[in-house]
Amino acid sequence: MNPVAIIMGSDSDLPVMQPAADFLKSFGISFELTIVSAHRTPQRLVSYTTGAKDRGFKVIIAGAGGAAHLPGMVASLTTLPVIGVPIKSSNSLDGWDSILSILQMPNGIPVATVALNASKNAGILACSILSLSDENISKKLLEYKKELEAEVNRKIAKLKKDGWQNNFD
Repeated sequence: MNPVAIIMGSDSDLPVMQPAADFLKSFGISFELTIVSAHRTPQRLVSYTTGAKDRGFKVIIAGAGGAAHLPGMVASLTTLPVIGVPIKSSNSLDGWDSILSILQMPNGIPVATVALNASKNAGILACSILSLSDENISKKLLEYKKELEAEVNRKIAKLKKDGWQNNFD
């Protein structure tokens, strides 16, 4: 079974949503990726979302640009956690329309929202949710965060080596 669904409104969203898929792959987490348009395929949206839990999904990542109704509509139809990825699309207002459409959900219909075009963060958040019931994922997340810290420490050391002043360390 795939614990994560990655959905988007159009195939043009795939380059933005790819990092979420890549992160899940790097953790060995299976997922399904498909197109579900809130505006062009409303019956598919309802059918896909209402059947998601029975199909074994535990988290849904939904990317959308423009009016970005997909994540909110999905959240209104399921009790599964929904992570919205606002996408700066060709008809976008610098992405703010997408951000606000996903972020400003009414009370009672929450959507976790990551930064504009930040599907990798959606993948990480999905792993965090799954880690609550999977110790293996939890350990992988801890190692991932340790590597982030090590990367910053390498950069600090390089700055010092290059002669930059740092009185903190």
